[in-house]
Amino acid sequence: MEQLQVAIPTLFGLEGLAAEELRRLNIENVKADNGRVYCTTAIADIPRININLRTGERVQIILGSFCALTFDELFEGVKRLAWEDYIPKNGAFPVKGHTLNSQLQSEPACQSIIKKAIVDRLMNKYNCRELPESGALYQVQFSLMKDRVSVMLDTTGPGLYKRGYREAGVIAPLRETLAAGIVLLSRYHGHEPFCDPHCGSGTLAIEAALIARNRAPGLNRNFSAQKWPWINGEVWNDAAEESLDKEYHGEYDIWGGDINHSAIVVAERNAKNAEVDDIVRFNVVDSTKFRRLEPFGRVVTNPPYGERMMEKKAVEELYRGFGAAMHALPGGWQVHVITSHPDFEALYGAQADKRRKLYNGVIKCNLYSYLPKIK
Repeated sequence: MEQLQVAIPTLFGLEGLAAEELRRLNIENVKADNGRVYCTTAIADIPRININLRTGERVQIILGSFCALTFDELFEGVKRLAWEDYIPKNGAFPVKGHTLNSQLQSEPACQSIIKKAIVDRLMNKYNCRELPESGALYQVQFSLMKDRVSVMLDTTGPGLYKRGYREAGVIAPLRETLAAGIVLLSRYHGHEPFCDPHCGSGTLAIEAALIARNRAPGLNRNFSAQKWPWINGEVWNDAAEESLDKEYHGEYDIWGGDINHSAIVVAERNAKNAEVDDIVRFNVVDSTKFRRLEPFGRVVTNPPYGERMMEKKAVEELYRGFGAAMHALPGGWQVHVITSHPDFEALYGAQADKRRKLYNGVIKCNLYSYLPKIK
């Protein structure tokens, strides 16, 4: 178990960013694919990736990959894997996954077969007739695509987008992983003013603050693999200390505004939970009246999309007013807007210098980037 093969699912459009993050962590054999990134790691890298990765969804250890056209082939392929190297006698190992363009189309049936194969293997290895599953969680994931099965263990638990700072019950329009990706795509590193005039619960501004401070996003949460005996607890402590040693402590101009007062209250609490309330400020503001006099800066924002018909006219008026406010900024400012609205550029009043396709959940969006007129 010296080297582990790892798969990291990502939101579509963020694969390259996640791959670059892994390379900066000195992870080997990094390869980006559609919706996921693959790499080779040592055991000690599992905590480092979980704690530091901003744009990945979770960290999965690939235990095996093989072709299966029948349920018998699926059963035997799974049973051949050395499950006893990973799951102890009392480990809890639920199974979930998906199948696509394969002979075996029933996900519940595949789930049942995989579970039975693991049970048979472990009962034989532990010389027992029952597995209590009363211990730590070892979530088994499978994917079956074009008849090829990949079987994985999830080391993360709740997805990496759950940083731990968002208050329970608060629904935000952006996952933290997507927000971090948008900030990274804007090339923000903390040197200029960062503004989000449609901040909602503050996710973009908070992720910008974490990036500016180089604070690892996973420091304030727990992971499933922390309870696994074959990943020594010391490596988790070492990974956290390594991350803390890399933090920056400077002065930053990071601001979020929203027309909704209750959103600002939530954003301020979230910033406090994320321990960045000392470098982020929020105000109630109408984005169409946004003004800044500094010669350089970034606006990075996720305005309402107008998905419902009754909201469409109001959103179009918002885009026109917001566009006018952006055009009035000094020439060194750049603007990055994510939206699903098909007529955004016309309403905003300018064609974007760059467009990038991203997905906000199941909603296909574009990130429109307007670059500085003065450099």
